[in-house]
Amino acid sequence: MQQQNFDYDLLVIGGGSGGVRASRVAAGLGARVAVVESAQLGGTCVNVGCIPKKLLSHAAHFSQLADEARGYGWQMAQPQFDWPTLITNKDREIERLNGIYEGMLTGAGITVIRGHAALSGPHSVLVNGQSISARHILIAVGGTPHLPNIPGVEHAISSNEAFHLKQLPQRVVVVGGGYIAVEFASIFHGLGAQTTLLHRSQQLLRGFDADLGLHLAQEMAQQGMSFRWNEEIQSIDKQADGLHLQLKSGEQLVVDCVMYATGRVPHTEGLGLDVAGVHRTHKGAVEVDSRFTTNVPSIHAVGDVVDRMALTPVALAEGTVVAHHLFGKGGKHAPDYELIPTAVFSHPQIGTVGLSEKVARERFGAVQIFKSSFRPLTNRMGAEPENVFLKLIVSKADQRVRGVHMVGEGAGELMQGFAVALQCGATKQQFDATIGIHPTVAEELVTMREPVRE
Repeated sequence: MQQQNFDYDLLVIGGGSGGVRASRVAAGLGARVAVVESAQLGGTCVNVGCIPKKLLSHAAHFSQLADEARGYGWQMAQPQFDWPTLITNKDREIERLNGIYEGMLTGAGITVIRGHAALSGPHSVLVNGQSISARHILIAVGGTPHLPNIPGVEHAISSNEAFHLKQLPQRVVVVGGGYIAVEFASIFHGLGAQTTLLHRSQQLLRGFDADLGLHLAQEMAQQGMSFRWNEEIQSIDKQADGLHLQLKSGEQLVVDCVMYATGRVPHTEGLGLDVAGVHRTHKGAVEVDSRFTTNVPSIHAVGDVVDRMALTPVALAEGTVVAHHLFGKGGKHAPDYELIPTAVFSHPQIGTVGLSEKVARERFGAVQIFKSSFRPLTNRMGAEPENVFLKLIVSKADQRVRGVHMVGEGAGELMQGFAVALQCGATKQQFDATIGIHPTVAEELVTMREPVRE
């Protein structure tokens, strides 16, 4: 097949963050681009991820703010919450964003094709029975929730369905211990549901610094959240009074809703990877090199489907790398995944950047750990105490700050600036020389002087 016979220079399968960024950059570099999408544009982030999740998280936080306001002299009746209003307004905002994404693509001269795409060769896909050819193909289909194979699992939901419930369930079990689990447990609890977080181990947020999960669990319990540690659901039986859960321990729970947040897997089913000869990892992710090219030179992949770090800004960066590599002068490299900041929109929030204590000790041997936990000024007069937790990790030999971690309100906003500092290789001495903004929580990160004694 000669290059001039290709329908497009780049065909992108998936209209989410990574796919849209790659297509726009490629189009700006002069490529003929098409994006194939079978659902709403914007992918997981816009439709069933970051954006609607933060809107729901914000809504759930108002109950805590109302309690705090009374300590500051505000007299008010008990707030009343209406789930349909929240979901209607959330849907309106998502629809607006869907339109913006479509406008960005068409405005850049990109063809948007509606339908399911499956690879039929190294340079071709089938969409709605039609064969479309491209010099390069980019897979950016994201991930999908994973649910266990247990009796009655069809009565459970994932985070995808949680955004579209007709009413707020009064009794909820959230299964899992990762960021999606703690975020949705906080949402349901904050909106007034009787919420239980059920986890097969006793450590939240595996892969994060261990202290973050410990502190978060303490704060969530303080707020009234129930926990079932070292537990699993063996079966779900739908009866007139609710869902009857049979637990591994022998205990039974009756609830209105079971939400599984036990991980997401690459959404590659029906994509034709085997037809095109594209290799996958043992976890099912599309296998790519440092430039996000598969073993088939004309096929590339970015975002959650490559399972490196499932974050929207990461997919954006990866998509940019691909576009410049294929149609520009190169010069763009994969991000340093160890220095990518992230936030968990639990209640309270988590913000983190850099290495965990465990990884830092394995990497550098001698490290210094600085910790601080206190009740912030803004929470001093509220009805419910909530302690902030802060942690710095420093490699002893060169005194570089290797990790900054926080649990507390506004952690996500605060951590962005410290991510810049770590990207620049900041040392503990430079942190110490920085004047803090008083009175703030953030100033504590530049005033901690005594490391934790080993």
